[in-house]
Amino acid sequence: MRRSFKICLLLVLVSALFSGCKRSRGKQEVAYVSVPQAFLRDQVAAVYNKTGTVKNGEAVQVLARDRRFARVRTSTGAEGWLEQRYLVSQQTYDAFEKLTLQVRNDPVQATAIAHNQTNIHLQPQRDAEHLYQVDQGAKLALLQRASSEKPVPAGAPAKAASAAKEGQPAVAPAPTLEDWWLIRDEPGHVGWVLGRMLDVDIPLEIAQYAEGQRMVASFVLDHVTDADKKVPQFLVLLSENKDGLPFDYNQVRVFTWNVRRHRYETAYRERNLNGVLPVTVAQEDFGKEGKLPVFVLRVKDDTGNVTERKYKLNTPIVRRVLAPGEEKEAVSRQSAVIRKKKKKR
Repeated sequence: MRRSFKICLLLVLVSALFSGCKRSRGKQEVAYVSVPQAFLRDQVAAVYNKTGTVKNGEAVQVLARDRRFARVRTSTGAEGWLEQRYLVSQQTYDAFEKLTLQVRNDPVQATAIAHNQTNIHLQPQRDAEHLYQVDQGAKLALLQRASSEKPVPAGAPAKAASAAKEGQPAVAPAPTLEDWWLIRDEPGHVGWVLGRMLDVDIPLEIAQYAEGQRMVASFVLDHVTDADKKVPQFLVLLSENKDGLPFDYNQVRVFTWNVRRHRYETAYRERNLNGVLPVTVAQEDFGKEGKLPVFVLRVKDDTGNVTERKYKLNTPIVRRVLAPGEEKEAVSRQSAVIRKKKKKR
């Protein structure tokens, strides 16, 4: 009996031990490193020894917190103190993962090169949470554009107040807007990067035709053969050369290659568009004309409604491809114009 009682008691203790371990594991806090690299300290003091190294995006277990520092353990078992500002929560990490899934099928609008090391933010705002970073020279895929208000310098309100004291009317300065791009980097991280940190990758052969405009993106429509080489033909999106515009682009140009003169020429240009990304490019069969490249623009009207416009390129001619409903409207408009001309006569 005593032996059976001891065995039962031992089993109860072991079960309690394992359940306690499970509960403690369930309460473990996980955080993620948001700086390129940082050292772990053996103590929170001016003089310390390095106990390990952590890198951007690495998950660590938080063991304790003390004011500015957190004691963490890495996946390799290294432990030490790390500044809490170098860490983001599991919630922030999950939000980045959700954003990545949301845009996984979005078409790439352009590529760009980061000319400085910069943070990848969760929203297009400077004070938004950030987790990953891109290095200088990194190649990025651009998915979406957005604008947000640039933070006002601390001295700006004081200047307005001093002007009011001098008897001048205090005029609130207009907010300064800045552009952001939703990017995907080569490792697959997704988030928002400040636009001025990026150089959009536009082929040099057509970049020279910018004429003071900002080339937002370029797309290869097809290739033509010139002697022993194949030359790409491009659709290019352009806008005014400033941030904060209410549209993604307001002009498009199609550059085709003249095989006789061996140069690019503008085959089509359309201005005054309230263009919205994304733009899509594909191939479509047009019967006798054969398979031709097509592109679809999304344009916003004065009421905010977005409609799609399809165009086809039968080199060197670009024409609008009208849907059945649009064809009837076009015929009606053309008939109305003819009637007006007849009345004037």
